[in-house]
Amino acid sequence: MKVNIRRLAELTGYSPTTISNALNRKKGVNEQTAAFILQTAQGQGYVNKSDITKIKLIMYKENGFIVEDTPFFSSVIDGFEKECRWCGLEMAMCYLDHRKKDYENELKSLLTDTTAGVVLLGTEISDEEIRRFGMLKAPFLTLEYWAHDMSYNGVFINNADSAGLAAEYLIQKGHRKIGYIAGDFRINAFRERRAGLEKGLGKHGLCLQEKYVVMLRPTMEDSYREMMEYLKGNPSLPTAYFADNDMLALGAMKALQEYGIEVPEKVSMIGFDDLPFCEISSPRLTSLRVPKQEMGQEAARRMIEMIRTGSRTRAKIQICTELIERDSVKELIPRA
Repeated sequence: MKVNIRRLAELTGYSPTTISNALNRKKGVNEQTAAFILQTAQGQGYVNKSDITKIKLIMYKENGFIVEDTPFFSSVIDGFEKECRWCGLEMAMCYLDHRKKDYENELKSLLTDTTAGVVLLGTEISDEEIRRFGMLKAPFLTLEYWAHDMSYNGVFINNADSAGLAAEYLIQKGHRKIGYIAGDFRINAFRERRAGLEKGLGKHGLCLQEKYVVMLRPTMEDSYREMMEYLKGNPSLPTAYFADNDMLALGAMKALQEYGIEVPEKVSMIGFDDLPFCEISSPRLTSLRVPKQEMGQEAARRMIEMIRTGSRTRAKIQICTELIERDSVKELIPRA
């Protein structure tokens, strides 16, 4: 008889739902039960017993502008590590820096290693560079990156829809002149956020005017300094800005205030990520909250499933955001 989940349920006495949850290491199944179900599944040939007992989480850096200046990734890594530990797998944190002289040797060593699953935190990686990871023999998943040719498993933020949500929120608050503070290092996530913002504006017959687009380096210090320089040119300002991330929003907001432009009285601001700084800034920054720990956990769960089942099915897992309303957006029209 071909072994399937229903057959495993008969053999173990547990429901198909419990079997599925245990094999995918979802919460709600105690460790003893999960271990028994996994052992039975391996014995029946439903799950391949893998020699892989470790997962490498690779932090890729192109220039470090995104990943070195924010606490965002520490929360993602923490969630990833907790899930690995709960599932009994070792996690190794590695760094792959494109700026280093020994980058090629480090990459070659990684690509030829078959003893560990590989999760690439690819926020800064380019579409060209990601193709080199196609040589990997071990299970591979991208975190915070998605290859549009669908060649890899990926877990990432639903960037476009989230930016569209920000546009909808600002429009409902009465804003029609909506600007965009863009990170000048154009990672895929930022490009998708711009596309989502434009689509959200387009639904209401609006467009993103280039005179309201400001390109800044995506660190808090640089965005503050460059926004101050931009304001010296006496530019036309929108009534509200959507920023690619909180670091850009906070730096630009500080510059606006120091230049005598009150936030949100004159210009409103909305960020992306919901970093801890948002709660203590003045005004407190409205932002799109990314469930950072949960995203790390989801990536770990998917990799563990790939290791334990040998699944070759590629999955695209998008993490949704939540808009956290604070004090940095002014309502231009009274509520009905």
